Amino acid sequence: MVEKHIRDAIFVGNTHQFWWFMKVLMILTSHDQLGDTGNKTGFWLEEFTSPYYVFKDAGAEITLASPKGGQPPLDPNSDGDDAQTDTTHRFKDDKAAQEHLASTKVLSDINPDDYDAVFYPGGHGPLWDLAESADSKAIIETMYQDNKPVGAVCHAPAVFKNTNDSQGNALVSGKKVTGFSNSEEAAVELTDVVPFLVEDMLQENGGKYYKGSDWEPFVQIDGNLITGQNPASSAETAKAVLAQLG
Repeated sequence: MVEKHIRDAIFVGNTHQFWWFMKVLMILTSHDQLGDTGNKTGFWLEEFTSPYYVFKDAGAEITLASPKGGQPPLDPNSDGDDAQTDTTHRFKDDKAAQEHLASTKVLSDINPDDYDAVFYPGGHGPLWDLAESADSKAIIETMYQDNKPVGAVCHAPAVFKNTNDSQGNALVSGKKVTGFSNSEEAAVELTDVVPFLVEDMLQENGGKYYKGSDWEPFVQIDGNLITGQNPASSAETAKAVLAQLG
């Protein structure tokens, strides 16, 4: 169990009892261009809302961050009628959550020592910015080496493209991982648009890549590294992160 942050204290009789808050950092993309197609991308709505409410309903204190700060771009395809879920509907009725999302912190201002876990929602955006972000790399490496849960879902395992362990090896090398599969990328007809394929990158970095059926929930846990395959895996990936927080 990772160490929790002491946020408050109360008196019960003659003793102190401490109220513990889990502090979870969620990092979203700031990239909104889908290659040179002229189409928009960004984060995938369900992959944000499902984990957000898993953490919120568990009593976690959530900080949202992105490379540019402010409102992160939403992939418009994730807001279509066929992409709606219970949590996306809940989010649209949740003014406080909408305001929270609109005011993400700038990633370079984040101190990973302040958090108990980090979680990356997907969408195609992270393939362009977070995969190459030195700030994201530093946060992941610090938190992973401190044995804090590091979670990513769908395209967000792209963030492990350049991350290393304490010995300088690729962080995913020899570890069980998953992420958006090549067959799922082919199904959305973006194989030739994305800068790299998540499945291929994870394998090239030495990861033991596993996948479930396309579009079905599938999660891999290897120590404090937790990955989910696709949008349907979002809640279960977040729950696996939460389970490690005790």
